[in-house]
Amino acid sequence: MRLTRTVYVAPIVALVAAGCFQSHPPLTPAEKYQKAQQALSAAKDPKDRYSALEDAAKSALDVDEREKTKAYATGLLELAQAQRGDWNYGNATHGGHVVLERLALVDGDRESAKRHLLAAGGTAGSPQLGTFGPNMTLARDLIKAGEKDAVLQYFDLCRKFWKAGPLDKWTKDVQSGAMPDFGANLLY
Repeated sequence: MRLTRTVYVAPIVALVAAGCFQSHPPLTPAEKYQKAQQALSAAKDPKDRYSALEDAAKSALDVDEREKTKAYATGLLELAQAQRGDWNYGNATHGGHVVLERLALVDGDRESAKRHLLAAGGTAGSPQLGTFGPNMTLARDLIKAGEKDAVLQYFDLCRKFWKAGPLDKWTKDVQSGAMPDFGANLLY
């Protein structure tokens, strides 16, 4: 009899992405921001600019550079529109709206945060979003802020591109008043 073993890679990938297997200390937010700006300066083609703009937007928000955050996230969305046929279009669209949603939530603008959450969910998806699903940090934050209906709408939108994810379980959790265990979807 031959034994087989199934390995679930999403948590492993998320741990690697979060830097859990590195032998050096993690970068500070300021160091991440500096590194992201350097990568953005070095990015010459659209494929390099996608990830550089998203990293720059996220790290700018982490160091409270709100104007830069907005500029980088808006730039990411503009680049995505110009590259609609690219396989990374869904990642860039989702990522740009997620950053703008975080910014709106930090600024106390729940209505804009909800609009950006729904726009992020409205993407056609990507290979990564379809496999690992989207980051759920903002869904968690909006649940904490009492915006359950927007999060449930977001889950419904995500079903278009994320078929194998735990969205049904999370929907039941939210509907019953519980906070879902988003697991690795809070890390990337």
